[in-house]
Amino acid sequence: MNAAVLDQPRALIRGPALRRALIAGARRVISQRELLNKINVFPVPDGDTGTNLAFTLGGVLAGALSRRTQGAGDLLRRVGEDAVDGARGNSGAILAQFFTGLAEAVGPVRALEPEALARAVRAGADSARQALSDPREGTILSVIAAFADALERRSHGDLGAWFRGALEHSQRALANTPNQLPVLARAGVVDAGAQGFVDLLEGIHDFIASGAVDSVGAAEEAPGDLEAALAHGEMGDADPGHRWCSECLLVGEGLDKAGLRAAIAGLGSSCVVIAGSQTRLRLHAHVADPSAMFEAAARFGLVEGAKADDMHAQARTAAGSIAVAVITDSAADLPADEMQRLNIHMVPARVNFGDQDYLDKVGLSTAEFYRKLRTGTVLPRTSQPPPGDFRRQFEFLLSHHGSLVYVGLSRAISGTLQSAETAAQRGHPDRTHVFDTANASGGEGLMVMRAGEMAMQGADAPAILAEMARLRPLTQTWAVARDIRHAVRGGRMPAWAQPVVEWLGLTPIAKINPAGRMGMAGGMFGKSNVPARFATYVAKRVDRSQAWRLIVGHCDAPGDGETLLAALRTRINVREGWLVESGSAIGAHAGPGALVVSLQPLD
Repeated sequence: MNAAVLDQPRALIRGPALRRALIAGARRVISQRELLNKINVFPVPDGDTGTNLAFTLGGVLAGALSRRTQGAGDLLRRVGEDAVDGARGNSGAILAQFFTGLAEAVGPVRALEPEALARAVRAGADSARQALSDPREGTILSVIAAFADALERRSHGDLGAWFRGALEHSQRALANTPNQLPVLARAGVVDAGAQGFVDLLEGIHDFIASGAVDSVGAAEEAPGDLEAALAHGEMGDADPGHRWCSECLLVGEGLDKAGLRAAIAGLGSSCVVIAGSQTRLRLHAHVADPSAMFEAAARFGLVEGAKADDMHAQARTAAGSIAVAVITDSAADLPADEMQRLNIHMVPARVNFGDQDYLDKVGLSTAEFYRKLRTGTVLPRTSQPPPGDFRRQFEFLLSHHGSLVYVGLSRAISGTLQSAETAAQRGHPDRTHVFDTANASGGEGLMVMRAGEMAMQGADAPAILAEMARLRPLTQTWAVARDIRHAVRGGRMPAWAQPVVEWLGLTPIAKINPAGRMGMAGGMFGKSNVPARFATYVAKRVDRSQAWRLIVGHCDAPGDGETLLAALRTRINVREGWLVESGSAIGAHAGPGALVVSLQPLD
């Protein structure tokens, strides 16, 4: 064994060597993320286990493992905390709880004896198992337990041989996972989370053998496993009623883990993992309604870092064969059926009511947003998704597609596009394409739909981007606000405009200009018969001989939206038309009752 790991004559594992060993293990897992994504079929074949483990360990690399340390116990404590804070997915949360249990068992020691490490690994394995509401054999839990068994049973005389023997026992447990889970046997693969844990151990072993931190030691991909996994396109054992893989970090003092578990169980959730300590808990569950889970969690502590992934969309992506993935943000308003048909992914913005933060259209439905807007006393605020939200989804999509196109909200309106560009530069800039629609709401939605159609037809990224550039100046969006108080309160209109508009009895009309900004375009006197008059206003400003596809959006005014869509059909050549409920990007500023019309020429 390398001299950096051992201090002779008494074998001790010290903080600096342990840190370098963990760096080598984390890098090994991250290097294998695409293979792990491809063999991911349990608990659902959503193809993101590798990405989730990479993000979990990436947070540890950027945190605890980025700083030098002297004490092994302090290092493991910080590793556990960073893993809980950054845990993603079922396997990521389980791995975080393993590290937390390991650290708690080790305590504040500066160096570890082998016997103490073996006991701590056993405690970590038990802690990880206890984090699950329904632990299953044939998963990462089985391989962690096998590793703990081998460390406890084997001699500590030669630490290199001791660890190597435990690794080999873990590899055999990994090979046995298809015999324990039928879904793995049907797909012809091992469990992806379990493979990730073995990758971690193999990276550590490479360091022990060579002392080289940068030794990635990527294993050869097993062609048989890959071919079987790529051909496996069914949802397997997934429950269609629990389509949202939801997570959050809970922060507080004396967090009630048992009470939280009971509350989440009361939602009828599945795949529940609660990892962490009494001050920081990572909650992971598959639920039908993410907002209900986040609201339940908020009763126990401060909810941070909420996320929710649509596993049905992920499964379609993992099973699909198109070359280009299309993704947008929640400012785009488009029909849910079209999003599903075209397999369009979405990164949600943040909506804030006072101290409570929500994921737009996911953690807070559009209907609930308008209920809060009408009844609450706090003005909602919207904010762009952080780069990490984009990067997580970009990494997942690029593990299944050759490239991706993000069709985004106007740069002139929001910093959302900048977040996406930052994520692209930190990931795979050569395969990630960011397009500014210079539009919003239904206009952005129409652009996204066209990109999705082209991707489904087999177009490559340059062709999609060229079509987006052609359609950008041709795609138009108008909006009418019944009550401009929200626009004034939100700073979108000057305060002096409100009394003038009210005195004149105007219903203002805004339009997104070629630069991508929303500005006043005109108005209508009076408040009566607004939908029909708005339709007439728009019809006079477009080519009536042109065939159009359009989206009508309403802000909690479905009846007016239907009237507006019907009126437009009688005034212009509407070949394709949809009615949608406009989200918070419009509603937070235009207020309830606002109407939006977006049009795009149809060749």
